[in-house]
Order: sequence, then C-alpha cells, then structure tokens
Amino acid sequence: MAEQNFRIGIGYDIHKLVEGRDLIIGGVKIPYKKGLLGHSDADVLVHAIIDALLGALAMDDIGTLFPDTDDRFKDADSLILLKRVYDKVQIQGYWINNIDTNIIAQEPKMMPYIPEMKTILASILGLDITDISIKAKTKEQLDSIGEKLAIEAQAIVLLERIGG
Repeated sequence: MAEQNFRIGIGYDIHKLVEGRDLIIGGVKIPYKKGLLGHSDADVLVHAIIDALLGALAMDDIGTLFPDTDDRFKDADSLILLKRVYDKVQIQGYWINNIDTNIIAQEPKMMPYIPEMKTILASILGLDITDISIKAKTKEQLDSIGEKLAIEAQAIVLLERIGG
C-alpha cells in the first residue's frame, strides 16, 4: 500500500427482517418482534463500518474476510469482527479520524438506542463518541425497507496515518 496520510472508505449492508432472531444494531440488542437474518448476528451497522474500514485500506470486503460458508463465523458477534478489522487498520499504520453512518429502517425507531451504540463503538475503536455520527432514517414506506422487510446501513470512515 502506498504511503498516504488519509484514506476514505465507504460501506453498505442490508439484511432481511425475520421472526425468531434478535435485532442487534451497533452492538445493541433492540426490543422488536423481528431480527436480522444473517450467518453472524447480522449487525447491519457494524457490517457497514467493517466494509468502510476495509475499503479505506483497499482490502477484501467483509464477506471475503468472514465468509458465510465458514462455521467459525456462525452467529458471530459482529463487534468481535469489528475489533479484528480495527487491528488491521492499526497494523497498516492508521487510526480512525471519524465515522459517519446512516441506519435506514422503517421500524423500530433507532434514536433511543443511538447513544449506547456510539458508546459501544467508541470503546472498541478507541474513539470519542463525538467522532462517531449515527443517523436514523426511514424510507417513507417505500421499497423493502419502507415495507418493514429489511434494514440497511451506510458508513463512511476517514483514516489518518499514525504520526501523519
């Protein structure tokens, strides 16, 4: 990787809502009648952040690094996967300057859980909560998100070279 002082990455994820699963977003278990379907805990926000970090480093995506064909990642805690990816960021000589994210869900309301999400993410990534933006959006009852069939997330990260 060429020496650069800053690197930007973008991440995206979407998971289908199903009955019989816990709804975990940003490391927070949110009381809701459905949860997200996935090989791991399907934490859509953390997955988007992971992909943004990997993208900034020009590395493989989350599905390549933690494939759904590998039983080691069955029902995996996405926060553990995030920590592993953050270790890669540090090994490459970078730290996270800031993270900006969107959670797009018609239901449930995310706002009450955002402060806890920020606290959890900040503790794992060595950030201040003021360096993490989590916004909640709806799709105004349009498409699969608006029909309450899925939840998606977007993330953008700015990495800065350590000592840069």
